[in-house]
Amino acid sequence: MALSMFACGNCGFWQRHFAPPDCPVCTDVRNDLPEDGWRFLAEPEVAAHHGGDAREVAPGLWAFTTTPALGLAGTGWLIVRDGGNIAFEAAPYYSDAMLDRIAQLGGIAFLAASHAHGYGALFQLQRRFDPAVVAIQKDDLRMTKAFRVTVPYDEALELEPGYTLHHVGGHYEGQACLHDAPGRRLFCGDMFKIDQDADGRSTAISSHKAFHKDIPLTHAELAQYRAAIAPLAFDAVLTPFEYAPEVDRTVALAALDDGLARMPGVRRLGL
Repeated sequence: MALSMFACGNCGFWQRHFAPPDCPVCTDVRNDLPEDGWRFLAEPEVAAHHGGDAREVAPGLWAFTTTPALGLAGTGWLIVRDGGNIAFEAAPYYSDAMLDRIAQLGGIAFLAASHAHGYGALFQLQRRFDPAVVAIQKDDLRMTKAFRVTVPYDEALELEPGYTLHHVGGHYEGQACLHDAPGRRLFCGDMFKIDQDADGRSTAISSHKAFHKDIPLTHAELAQYRAAIAPLAFDAVLTPFEYAPEVDRTVALAALDDGLARMPGVRRLGL
């Protein structure tokens, strides 16, 4: 049997494999196992049943989503800029129309993601646009077999002036955020979970080691988050799932300070 691309029917994580025996994302404590057993979807099967959407959520900032939802149903972000577009995180799957839209917007020069919950179909973006830089923090390289990392990094990596990846750890050992200084945005990975209402307004903020099980982070992990983002100026955060212009640096630091001031535990702070 030839190597092929398979998506986990439970979480959407992609593997290049002969026949995946299990899913490393689902078997990890940070996700739930499928109640009815493993189901892996070959790429042609996903392509036959999924399309997607592209929308500009702010000037020069595009969100790509897969429909119907696949796995964790994350969002692929694209920063459109003259010096080369930056893609951070990836949608679970990109239809040909979605990939063509990215091409129309100028393609991808730099590609990165925060951690495995944000990888989505990153392999498709590498396959179509062949960016010179595919950057993942070194501690998460074990999760990247669906695509090829060209630039592993330690604590920080400046993709372009003003666009810097920072290792933050915590939720995943190699979790990283992307600071977009020109746009005053923090692509925070799962450093924060933002609850939103049906209209997309942010209602609460929290931090987790494992969201599904409400496992909290330790004080040292929260302090590492704080040390990484305290020097950064931003007026909005973007997780692999939400765009939250209501969460700026002051709000984000206040949420971390709340966690540091009490016994470890998950608390959703209202916004």
